[in-house]
Amino acid sequence: LKKKIYHARLDRNVSPEDLQKLLDGVCIGEDPVMDTVRADEVSYVNEDRSQVGIEIHSGRNRVVRRMFDALGYRVAKLDRVQFAGLTKKRLRRGDWRFLTEKEVNMLRMGAFE
Repeated sequence: LKKKIYHARLDRNVSPEDLQKLLDGVCIGEDPVMDTVRADEVSYVNEDRSQVGIEIHSGRNRVVRRMFDALGYRVAKLDRVQFAGLTKKRLRRGDWRFLTEKEVNMLRMGAFE
């Protein structure tokens, strides 16, 4: 249940009403009580309204794709830009790095959201 931030590119522009629905909660399954997931924050990435930044804490499988699917959108590209306070800044595509001792300790202590 750590904070995750995604950059989603969708097949069409997302309406402001649908952004509000993401904040209010979207049912991604059959049970409206157990299968409702809401975004903590959501906004357009830039002037292109088909690109949305979404922050969630849910750990469910494919939750972002399922949320947009429930609203009738198809996710063309999805990029997780942050997980539990960790980013991939200064890493080229396909590269990786070891976590610092401080980052590992912060994760162990649950200090990151």
